[in-house]
Amino acid sequence: MHATRRAFSLLAVAAVLSACSSNLLGGRPSVSRPPGTVANAGYDAWVEGFRKRAEAKGISRQTLDAAFANAGYTPEVIVQDRNQTEFNRTLEEYLAIAASDERVAKGRANYARYRTALEQIEATYGVDGHVVVAVWGLESMYGERGGDVPVVSALSTLAYEGRRGSFFESQLVAALKILQNGDISPQQMTGSWAGAMGHTQFIPTSYLGYAVDFTGDGRRDIWSDDPTDALASTASYLKRAGWRTGQAWGGEAGSPGASVAGGRRIQPHAGGPVFVVGPNFDVIRRYNNSTNYAIGVGHLADRIAGAGPISGTFPPDRYGFTADQRKALQAGLKERGFDAGTVDGVFGTQTRAAISAYQRQNGLAVTGEPSMELLMRLG
Repeated sequence: MHATRRAFSLLAVAAVLSACSSNLLGGRPSVSRPPGTVANAGYDAWVEGFRKRAEAKGISRQTLDAAFANAGYTPEVIVQDRNQTEFNRTLEEYLAIAASDERVAKGRANYARYRTALEQIEATYGVDGHVVVAVWGLESMYGERGGDVPVVSALSTLAYEGRRGSFFESQLVAALKILQNGDISPQQMTGSWAGAMGHTQFIPTSYLGYAVDFTGDGRRDIWSDDPTDALASTASYLKRAGWRTGQAWGGEAGSPGASVAGGRRIQPHAGGPVFVVGPNFDVIRRYNNSTNYAIGVGHLADRIAGAGPISGTFPPDRYGFTADQRKALQAGLKERGFDAGTVDGVFGTQTRAAISAYQRQNGLAVTGEPSMELLMRLG
């Protein structure tokens, strides 16, 4: 979901080359623009109109001037918005990523590192600290992937583009209120391509409604290297969304969490494990309205707390592969020098690119598709 640093770097290089070309040809030098942005007269006109609407909603001219001083039309966020076709992962694939060995290990390490703060947060809001850390892990890999896209540029570009213009304009106004409150500077306000911010990826309106200054330094700083405010803000959100203190989210049928009061049985993956979920599962879904996400957070939280993997099995995928066979194919490609990415049993873009490269080098039809024949060739 996040726009990559590399993509923005390429746009910046293109802008520099364009300026150099113009000068060499004797043309008018290009105006210096913030990295990742390009000239767009329509966007500029939209910003002028927006400034008046924002002032009518209480945003000062000083805030607007500071916010837009280094903002501009950013085409990469439009590319991201129009290509949200990340294929729908099955629950098996999702859990392989959400509760990978790496994510579990980092979750346990971060829980131990911030145990004192997490215990204080849990005492204040009544939300299980393991769940809070699990949200952190899924949203930004414990702060490693919080996003580096300037929020004002991203939101103003999306509001101007218009596909969900009113939504993104409301988020832009909220972002400006955050700046006006002094919680962060425009230069430090970065996030994902869609304007989600900080360790646990709050959109601006959620920030205004739920973020807290848990450290007491006068700022609700969800971006800091210290994640305390972000973790407390997440607990604040979940509590106000209806979290029931002392109750499990649920769990795989037969696990301790499956005895949750008011639980109901669900089987998100046909032929796969059955889960019993309770009211706190629904609260997690209010953070992100996805069954896979809520199970991912709950299961990762359980793993961080010391539980084992899902015990139930999933049926073969559409290629006839089990998870172990998918991992074997990925490992076989890597052993032959084709980088299939993490050996996690998920056939993502990197694995498919490795399959294509192997097929090309070995004179096979280049499809990028896994097959049992390919697995047998790889031995």
